[in-house]
Amino acid sequence: MNTPQTNSPDSVLRDLDSLLPDLEAFYKDVHSHPELSMQETRTAGLAADRLRAAGFEVTAGIGKTGVVGLLRNGDGPTVMLRADMDALPVEEATGLPYASKVTVADSEGNTVPVSHMCGHDMHVTWLVGAAKLLADSRTAWRGTLMAVFQPGEETAQGARAMIADDLFKRFPKPDVVLGQHVMVGPSGTVAGSAGPITSAADSLQIRLFGRGAHGSMPQASIDPVVMAASTVLRLQTIVSREVAATEAAVVTVGVLQAGTKENVIPDEAIIKLNVRTFDAGVRKRVLAAIERIVNAEAEASGAPRPPEITPLDSYPLNVNDKTASDRVAGALRAHFSADRVMHTGPAPASEDFGCFGTEWHAPSVFWFVGGTDPAVYAKAKEEGRINELPVNHSPKFAPVIHPTLRTGVEALVVATGAWLKG
Repeated sequence: MNTPQTNSPDSVLRDLDSLLPDLEAFYKDVHSHPELSMQETRTAGLAADRLRAAGFEVTAGIGKTGVVGLLRNGDGPTVMLRADMDALPVEEATGLPYASKVTVADSEGNTVPVSHMCGHDMHVTWLVGAAKLLADSRTAWRGTLMAVFQPGEETAQGARAMIADDLFKRFPKPDVVLGQHVMVGPSGTVAGSAGPITSAADSLQIRLFGRGAHGSMPQASIDPVVMAASTVLRLQTIVSREVAATEAAVVTVGVLQAGTKENVIPDEAIIKLNVRTFDAGVRKRVLAAIERIVNAEAEASGAPRPPEITPLDSYPLNVNDKTASDRVAGALRAHFSADRVMHTGPAPASEDFGCFGTEWHAPSVFWFVGGTDPAVYAKAKEEGRINELPVNHSPKFAPVIHPTLRTGVEALVVATGAWLKG
């Protein structure tokens, strides 16, 4: 990624050191008070308060809990910065003194633990910090800054909910949409690339129908447990036998549910699975293969009725605009040392960040910020144990606060400065 250098952001970042203690306290507070997707009222309130205090025009309640702050500072481009706010129904096991102990009712009425095991608390803090620094340094840049705090990323609802709530009519179209995500990697580093950066994702529920019977009389049943087991095993052949080695796909069965007692053959079974792809053609073939296999296994078992296949959520392929991506990379390389800005291929994780740029017809750039203690990462790499490090969504995922916090704020400010120059 070779691009021209941009103006120095030092004038905007000069107060970062003095701001870091406040941002650390803010981060720990958000981490300790996580909220599920589309329930982020407290987090949204904190973000809105920070934006108002910095001088932004704030509109809350967009797409239920989304927040948009506008800072108009003369003629110039409009840059949108996005942070997602929601947490996960996961019980935290980090052992941190500020670990979440929250439990709430989910959308189905079940009591579940909640924790920030994906890093969105860090994303919110980064944007709060960058917005404050840019607001306090308005003599250093011209244009309009749009800070967007988005709900519901984990359920693929939030971006579309904000768009459906007339986001595009109520706010100026950005010249570029920027976002970042904390991931496993040495803290203090950033990584990205032009082109596909996160995968498309499709989640499905499959309901298989059988005929229940006593466990001692399987001949009287059509066993949905066996049907489900055969289906799960056959689904594994899609990637191994139907996707070329030069292509990429992931098919993961995350839920397999059937029955309530060991001596009762149930009437039905539930499978929930997730698909990740980087190409529209591969996605179409994989989804068709899933439907074919599910129906074939049900027919082979003599199922009394066809399976029900229900889409649960869907994420678009997130593609970084090449020109804008190179511009961001050039700005980051001009600010950080060369060994802190790395090129990375697309990640199999998925994001609804791309909805904003795609549907607004504006270039977007999304990149990653390392959150792993550099010494821990280096040791794991040397010993071939990187895959053993706690990743996003693990109950033990815990980015080190420093220098992750500083690096993310700097990266947002620097990338913004590639457009909003003095």
